[in-house]
Amino acid sequence: MKKIKQPKIFVLDTNVILHDFRSIHNFQENDIVIPISVIEELDKFKKGNDTINYNAREFVREMDKITDNQLFDKGVKIGKGKGLIKIELGHPFSTQMAESFFEDTQDHRILATTHWIKENNADRVVVLVTKDINLRMKAKALRIMAEDYLTDRVTEEQVASIHKEVITIKDIPQPAIDKLFYGSGSTLKELRIKNAVANQLFKIEREESSHPVLARYNSLTDSIIGIKKINAYGIEPRNDEQAFAIDALLNPEIKLVSLTGMAGTGKTLLALAAAIAQEEEFDQILLSRPVIPLQNQDMGFLPGDIKEKLGPFMLPLFDNLSVIKKTFRDTSKENIRIEEMLRTEKLLISPLAYIRGRSLSNVFFIVDEAQNLTPHEIKTIITRAGEGSKLIFTGDIHQIDSPYLDIHSNGLTHLSEKMYGQELFCHINLTKGERSELSELAGKLL
Repeated sequence: MKKIKQPKIFVLDTNVILHDFRSIHNFQENDIVIPISVIEELDKFKKGNDTINYNAREFVREMDKITDNQLFDKGVKIGKGKGLIKIELGHPFSTQMAESFFEDTQDHRILATTHWIKENNADRVVVLVTKDINLRMKAKALRIMAEDYLTDRVTEEQVASIHKEVITIKDIPQPAIDKLFYGSGSTLKELRIKNAVANQLFKIEREESSHPVLARYNSLTDSIIGIKKINAYGIEPRNDEQAFAIDALLNPEIKLVSLTGMAGTGKTLLALAAAIAQEEEFDQILLSRPVIPLQNQDMGFLPGDIKEKLGPFMLPLFDNLSVIKKTFRDTSKENIRIEEMLRTEKLLISPLAYIRGRSLSNVFFIVDEAQNLTPHEIKTIITRAGEGSKLIFTGDIHQIDSPYLDIHSNGLTHLSEKMYGQELFCHINLTKGERSELSELAGKLL
């Protein structure tokens, strides 16, 4: 008689729930166990305005809805076609754990619970799911299967394709290139292109010249249109990728833009310059970034009121504004206009936590350092975009400060991969550092 395959048991760590409160719905027919120490830890995160606080509260509400006053002793059905969910009480350290781990921490309690479940379910596969790499290594040392939460993880191939969004076309006759900049542009056939997705970027080389012209596929007119190198509020593009970026930033038909690239490639500067250049079209320009302190330093260590504490985290944004102002004389109308916008908060630089919950109608919204956001946070921000708004996400997916995100699971990578090919979206990866020769060298070698 054929043995019936038992569903797996997945034990969830706290960071998985804080990353995605609906994660319990993503394990198909398998069972889920939440250690009681995870519930205790979530209780500490319930108060606050950040996304992790929201996720902690929503998870508790989700659990309350699923259980509907039922007991947890044998588990409760999550939903149709789903497994059971159960809260497992604490268990003492095994002899092996007691000899290996001297501290009684939350992580070690989660390990102890997982180890107990594994020992008491010998006929089933037990897996600890955590975004903490160190905890995964400890689990594997105890012969416990452990893995990352992979539901919103982007594969290596998809990450590579994000960096190769510009296609080079060679040996195109001059008449076809001329058509790029006149009328409705050139057809795909004229440029010997088989197919293209919305806002696909091209470098097109002439038959007798290696110097390319820049172009973009307009899916609305089903044609390739040329991109001219224009400046935005005094900031001129210094390379082809910056020209692509300014074109997308100034294009009213493109409502969502992601700019990636290492430090010094001009991501935030270009976005801010384009925003100020179009300030008459929007009710407000918002420039924001998540507050992720380096070396795990809490803001409480900084003196002063909340504005003074947050000041150091916002300095890079003000630095970019200073670069724009320096392209004009101090007494110029352009600089006077920027000062007026700051005074009236038409241009507002603020931490992301203060922006969440606001209505984003007819707003030019720039989110800097977006690689430190989760996919759910990116989705939350975009779904708040009202009529007439334009959203720009910038960041370096290789420079992530959040401890539970990486190049595959951060929100900026997720955004670029999932939105690719949509009419309202354009992604540009800036490759050349323009801050200084030293900055570019350090970005490549260090």
